[in-house]
Amino acid sequence: MHIKPMSEFVGADVSDMQLASIDAGGLQTIKAALAQYGVLHFHDQELTPEQHIAFAKSWGGIDLNNYFPLNENYPEIAEVRKMEDQTTNIGGGWHTDHSYDQIPAMGSILVARELPPSGGDTEFATMAATYDALSPGMKAFLHAIKVHHSADHIYSPDGYYATTDMAADLRGQNLKTGAVHPAIIKHPVSGRPLIFINGAFVTHFEGWTPQETRAIQNYLYEFCTQDKFTCRIQWNPGSVAIWDNRSTWHTAHNDYHGYRRVMHRITLSGEALEAA
Repeated sequence: MHIKPMSEFVGADVSDMQLASIDAGGLQTIKAALAQYGVLHFHDQELTPEQHIAFAKSWGGIDLNNYFPLNENYPEIAEVRKMEDQTTNIGGGWHTDHSYDQIPAMGSILVARELPPSGGDTEFATMAATYDALSPGMKAFLHAIKVHHSADHIYSPDGYYATTDMAADLRGQNLKTGAVHPAIIKHPVSGRPLIFINGAFVTHFEGWTPQETRAIQNYLYEFCTQDKFTCRIQWNPGSVAIWDNRSTWHTAHNDYHGYRRVMHRITLSGEALEAA
């Protein structure tokens, strides 16, 4: 197995390893690399849906997504898809998955199944190096904040997707979600402090109005998505990505109108978050 960093602070390309036949030692190496780099991009993989599920189970539990369409044969697999006639995509803004759950997901394993001729890249941003780069005053301020997360304004009958051409594909419109997490959490493996705020699912800081919250959110989004803190995956046939949901944000580029893109995603169960 060969690991090559994608940028200074986040992401690594992994080659010369087949996830379908990985052994226990290889799995531990991958887990250590994920804790270090936040996201791993594996190349030239031949991973059937059954092998995708088996590999995901080797990490622990699987969190079923309540909103995305599920694969008709494998309900553990959510389909992140956009059809030729759709203009809206899933995941088109900076976010981290399932932060609205009481115990957010540990991460995801995303397999490229159908790709457009070009476009559809996914960018990732580190929440570890960005925390390190904050001023002492901003760090102290964020350590004292608790953050409310919800998916209701995204997926509800009057939410964001309801007015788009993606509405008919999504599920769970009547679900109610909500969780409160520290703004700064401790990574359960590395122990590093991480910013746990995101653009899609944060509604407000505890004791703050949404308008007041957005002023700080907007600053953090601009700060955390500077080029030096990000990496970019260009998907190819055989691409598989694994990312740590606690230590990264991601966003999917929507620049391939008129083409079909289908990705298979399994979400990995996490553990209760601790304040740093």
